[in-house]
Amino acid sequence: MTRMLRKFWDDESGPTAIEYGLIAALIAVAIIAALEALSGSLTSIFNGVATELDTAAGNFTG
Repeated sequence: MTRMLRKFWDDESGPTAIEYGLIAALIAVAIIAALEALSGSLTSIFNGVATELDTAAGNFTG
């Protein structure tokens, strides 16, 4: 019985999978935080591009 408990205690395959899951979750949280921080800047950039394209399309006399 103690041999089986010792074998179970020394098995490290479970914690490794949990660690990989935690690392993946932390990376996902970091990506979400970065995108949230950049969202205002990206919105203004895309709005500027849209305005320029609307102006160029309005000035096109083709």
